[in-house]
Amino acid sequence: MRKTQQASSLVGTRVLITGGARGIGALLARRLHERGARVGLVGLEPELLADTAKGCGDAPWRVCDVADRSQVDAAVAGIVAELGGLDVVVANAGIAKQLPLVGGSPEVMEQTLRVNVLGTYYTLRAAGPHLSHPGGYALLISSLAAAVHLPLLGAYSASKAAVEALGNTLRAELRPSGAKVGVAYFAELDTDMTSRGFDTDAARRLLRKRSLTTVTPVVAGIDALEKAITLRSRTAVAPRWVGAMLPVRSVLQRVIDRSRRSQVDAALRIAREEDVPFTTDQPGAPSTVAGECG
Repeated sequence: MRKTQQASSLVGTRVLITGGARGIGALLARRLHERGARVGLVGLEPELLADTAKGCGDAPWRVCDVADRSQVDAAVAGIVAELGGLDVVVANAGIAKQLPLVGGSPEVMEQTLRVNVLGTYYTLRAAGPHLSHPGGYALLISSLAAAVHLPLLGAYSASKAAVEALGNTLRAELRPSGAKVGVAYFAELDTDMTSRGFDTDAARRLLRKRSLTTVTPVVAGIDALEKAITLRSRTAVAPRWVGAMLPVRSVLQRVIDRSRRSQVDAALRIAREEDVPFTTDQPGAPSTVAGECG
């Protein structure tokens, strides 16, 4: 019965998803299409976007660098026009790359903030006027990394904490219109970002060949996002235990700091010499291994 209610409540819902070429974005688009929603996609990889769009009933899509405000404005306007309006935006596009804050490349921090923070802001800025109605909903993909912070993930954690702040601020600002805002917090899901983000010599040394948490099947994240969109929820979490961690983030941070203390120096030395790519190819950058975020 619950599945039937969810499916019927999404029929005809107009949804724009950034980072829709692969990973969480593409999987969520297909799930929402199956539930009767009408989706529009934004991303960097045209062949993958076209393939995802084809599987979603020939959904409208645009190649767009979310770090470029003019591209975002044009992409959102075009997709909204094709959908005939907008009910939901999922600000999912993002990147990750390890960074020693001392001795690492400032370009990693700068590009991470451009994509993850400014890209989210530009998306919300462009989509916001179309969502400002009862039933409108913005869902921002943050991370457990917004709440607790590991060495080498300073750029990613800072960006996702900023995404959380944007979501909480937008919630208050959109409330008079009747629209709602949710923030999604994921731990390690089985995605390209997780596998490639931790598949480095420095990360293996830091984690001592053990992940911080058990990697969760990505379907748990898609289920959480579908439920949040259906109910216009304030938060979405995957796996479920993440929800219990958010209120005790300061205590959890101390536990993490102590558990990794003996490995930090060695991991930082490795990271300062290790050349690894972003998890998604960036416009104008040398070719790297691609993998869009959630």
